[in-house]
Amino acid sequence: MRSAEIVILLTACLCLINSVQALVYCPSADLTGDRFVDLEDLLLIANQWLKTDPCVPDDMAYIPYGGYEMGDHLLEGTSSELPLHPVLLDSFIIGKYEVTNRQYCDFLNAAQDDNEIKVDAGTVYASSDDSNSYPYCDTSTNSSYSQIDYNDVSQTFRVRKKGDPPRDMSNDPMVMVSWYGAAAYCNFRSKQEQYQQCYDINDPNWECDFSKKGYRLPTEAEWEYAARGRKPYRRFPWGDTINHDSANYRANGSAYTYDTSSYTTYTFHPNWNDGIYPYTSPVGSFSDNFFRLFDMTGNVWEWCNDWYDSTYYSTSPYHNPHGPINGTFRVLRGGSWKYDASHCRVALRCSSSATRSDGKTSSAFVWYGNFPLLTVHRLTLPATVLLTLRISL
Repeated sequence: MRSAEIVILLTACLCLINSVQALVYCPSADLTGDRFVDLEDLLLIANQWLKTDPCVPDDMAYIPYGGYEMGDHLLEGTSSELPLHPVLLDSFIIGKYEVTNRQYCDFLNAAQDDNEIKVDAGTVYASSDDSNSYPYCDTSTNSSYSQIDYNDVSQTFRVRKKGDPPRDMSNDPMVMVSWYGAAAYCNFRSKQEQYQQCYDINDPNWECDFSKKGYRLPTEAEWEYAARGRKPYRRFPWGDTINHDSANYRANGSAYTYDTSSYTTYTFHPNWNDGIYPYTSPVGSFSDNFFRLFDMTGNVWEWCNDWYDSTYYSTSPYHNPHGPINGTFRVLRGGSWKYDASHCRVALRCSSSATRSDGKTSSAFVWYGNFPLLTVHRLTLPATVLLTLRISL
């Protein structure tokens, strides 16, 4: 081989190496990995930009406008998870974490100071609820699951410590809260931050006014969309398998092929099993999903705003479905520390009486904003804000 040919070959090799380095140091705009830079990639770029937007609170995440096919794509659940149906949602902002014991305790103390609540036999109600028809939450007086103590003398609430050595439960999700208690907390946050209150507690059904600018519970469609992230048709927010590295649930590797735990019997998470129920974990103990949301699977069930109807998917509207206009039960999503892997599937639907509270359910909140997604001057435009809270049972 002539020397000139060798020089040309070496030059070509160096160019190839430099091109590879350029690809490494100049990441592609193809964020979805489909080999095309299209609207989906621009939506993701906008989402990344909005994550640091000063208008988005630090404890909340922006979910971009988009659509997906809602339901059980793996055909392993119940008939209530079918049929698969397309849904289109406006952008919204949702809490990154489940509402904590500390946050809810602060609400109770503020409401007590304003004479908005009363405590009867260890259960909290609105002061105006003469018949005690709409319980908010239980205290430790009548439920060992509750991590909220109430002092009758000082008329104050405080978060308990649990276990030996005692563990501060302030940052664990609030449990023993009913759907009404979750909605009341949303109203409290709206009032505290000078937004409109979405729930009318004088309405027997506490219907949500979606035209109001304030905190509310997420719709079931919003919850599933947010939980799925950019893995829309997988079993869990991160993929198709689950173990204790990814969520706080009752594991059993011999029960489901997608539970990759080594256990052959149902086993609580060893990090949080202190022998005293509930075995909740502090919010944010596991990795977040693409939208930077934590604990969308496991830890505690989360209330959604919707009434529950097992056949609703057959008639669900395409754009921003809000659920049935009435019902007997409210929707729960996400599984909990006491339930197995099958209950942690993002497609799974569950329900409970709105008055029910237990140690396996919490709440979530969403801030719903219908401002244009890709408008550079977004901050100069009017924004309709609806905040959605993640709150458990």
